[in-house]
Amino acid sequence: MITLTESAKKYMKGIVYNGDYVTLGVKGGGCSGMQYVWNLKSNLPDINWSDPIDELLVLDPLAEMYILGSEVDYVEELGGSFLTIKNPSSKSSCGCGESFGI
Repeated sequence: MITLTESAKKYMKGIVYNGDYVTLGVKGGGCSGMQYVWNLKSNLPDINWSDPIDELLVLDPLAEMYILGSEVDYVEELGGSFLTIKNPSSKSSCGCGESFGI
């Protein structure tokens, strides 16, 4: 469904505590129509999250159809570090990579 690179796994392991998970969802907005939403499961209400991916990431069930087949990577650049998504369903994206169009 979704794969995590080794650098993404290492980063996520460093930010989750006490069995929490990183969460990934989508919402309308951003420059390209849809926007990725990152959080920690402990900060959100209980919904029916996906099964954990590599025991680190859970998906909002409404987001699954938009990000199916994606790869999550953690990138460190001179300007900063961030999680990025290579989404094969995306037809367009903004320059910062935080929003996409289907």
